[in-house]
Parts: sequence; structure tokens; C-alpha cells
Amino acid sequence: MKKIILSLVVTTVLISSTCSCSGNESSTISKPEDSENPTEETEEESGTNSMTVVDTFGQLRVSGKNLVNKNDEIVQLRGMSISWSNWWPQFYTKEVVQWLKKDFKATIVRASMGIEDPGGYIEYPTREKDKIFTVIDAAIEEGIYVIVDWHSHHAEDNVAAAVDFFEEVAQKYGDKSNIIYETYNEPLDTASWNDVIKPYHETVIAAIRKYDSDNVIIAGTRSWSQRVDEVISNRLSDENTMYTLHYYAASHKQELRDIAQTALDANLPIFVTEYGVTEYTGDGFVDVAEAKTWWSFLDENKISWCNWSIADKEESSAAVKPGASGNGNWPLDMLTQSGLLVREELRTKNESYSD
Repeated sequence: MKKIILSLVVTTVLISSTCSCSGNESSTISKPEDSENPTEETEEESGTNSMTVVDTFGQLRVSGKNLVNKNDEIVQLRGMSISWSNWWPQFYTKEVVQWLKKDFKATIVRASMGIEDPGGYIEYPTREKDKIFTVIDAAIEEGIYVIVDWHSHHAEDNVAAAVDFFEEVAQKYGDKSNIIYETYNEPLDTASWNDVIKPYHETVIAAIRKYDSDNVIIAGTRSWSQRVDEVISNRLSDENTMYTLHYYAASHKQELRDIAQTALDANLPIFVTEYGVTEYTGDGFVDVAEAKTWWSFLDENKISWCNWSIADKEESSAAVKPGASGNGNWPLDMLTQSGLLVREELRTKNESYSD
């Protein structure tokens, strides 16, 4: 998980160490209330779109501060982030991706590959890469979008490894509209955007663009991907790049939304690749009221998001309870308070798409 704390006092920002629809309303429809166990619905009964979300939206790109589809219409994706690949490998399966699409109505999943942490890509590159490829292949088969996340807090220490990995992904999958690259999950608060983070992104983006000129890239920002405002005067030159904002609702409130609004007012494109409805530790209080305030803010600004996370760890931000199957098909009593809350938000806001 992440470690993120953000507070504003008058005009001074103090940051301490913390954790790691379209513009037209046709893309969101209400869903009936759930019973204790998910049930099958016919396409006619559920109002299911006869095409997948990728068939419907096609090639995504960045236009101003917005993510737009093949028809230049603003889109908002909502989905789930699978937790660290090195620590929750059981959820890196085709069946989990299928269930997130079918039951959670996710239009996007995030594959979070651990990097420098124990058991991560630096130690076991082939094993971890294969997990990510499994999720990518499943997302393509299911017709949903997938974020390929370099889940690191120190990516600048392994630039060559990042270049090799993203070049391989771009060569293998760059012709698929499903793919979104996230080149650096959460830089720390000690890393400079100008001197460290931006040069790292430039190097990795150049590697991706050798093989994939079309798909969207998301770039992490300073201080656990909160300081999107620092990018305004020194943006990346790649016009198809968005910037990462992360938050945990019980810890990060109006002051962080104000920072995000400053960036949006400057026409900076933002993607919330990770958020929790809990405290910044990933544990503690589930703040329902603040979660809803954040969702309203994201909806008003058509900001896409992935919730953290699909994991069965005994902490508040985990969506499933300990022992949850790696084959999906989770009954509602296997979901945590966070899992139930986020699932309901997804099912209420996201349109159903064809299987």
C-alpha cells in the first residue's frame, strides 16, 4: 500500500511520508439493487450494450484535460486495481478479470507490478512479467481497458529495467487499443519533478513511443502522486500523456481536491489510477461521506479511476476478505465494507457491456 499524507495550512503546503463517461450520459446507467449473491441477467433485462467497452470507445487519446474516445467524446473509465503482483499473485488470473467485468461492471483494470520490493520484477523479472501479461491478455479478451503499472516508489533507480519492460509491452501489445501505460506509480516527496521524475518519464516514454505511438501514458507525480500542480509549468512534451493523482478519502480531503482543481484549471489531464476509501495507510476508518464527495468531484470533472485494491489482506482498503478465491465468483459476503461500497458505485455508474 501507499503512505500518503497531505495537509495545507493557510498558504503553506506541508507533505509528510505516506502510502503506496463519456461526456454524454449514455455511458452510465443505474443498476438494480443486489441480492445476497450476484445473479445472471439477460442483456435485455440489464440494458447491456451489445459491444464491449473497447469496441464502443475504441482508441483513447488525450484532448486538453480530458480523456476522449475514437469519436472525440469525453469518457470516464472506472474500475479496480489488483494489488501488488509480488504479494497477491493469486489474483493475477483470467478469471478475476472476467469477474471484475461481469460482476463489478469494471471498464478498466490495473495490473500493479511490484518492482524493487521483495519478490518483485527486479528479483524475478520473468515471473512478474508473466503475471502482468496474463491480466493484459484477459483484458483484451474481455474487451476492457488495462493499465500496465510500474508499481514503484524508486523507479529512477531502475531506469534501464523500466525501459526494457515497457519496450517489450509496447512491442507485444502496442497495436491493441486496450493498453494504457503507467510509467511510475508513486514517486516520493523527496524526488524533484524537474530534476528526477520528469527526466525518468521522458526516457521511458521515448522507449514506448518507438513501438506505440497511439496509446495513452500516465505519469506519476511528486509526493506519492499528489502534486499534480507542480507539473503545470513544466509538462512532458508527449501530448498523449496524463498525470497521476492518488488519494485516500479518510486522510486526503478538500485540500487535495483544491490542488487537483488548480491543475484542472490549467488544462492538465488527470487520471486517478489509485485511491482508497480508507486512511492513507490503506487501513483504518472507511470514510463513506468523503468517498462520496470524491466520487462527485471525479464525476464532475470526468476523471477516470481505479480503486485500491483487489487483495485479501486484513486491511480496510482490501476489496475481498482473507481466503477469497483467485477464480473470482465472490459471493457478497466475501467482500469487505470497501469492496461492497466500491462495487455498488461501479454498478451504479458504469454501463454494462457485452461479454
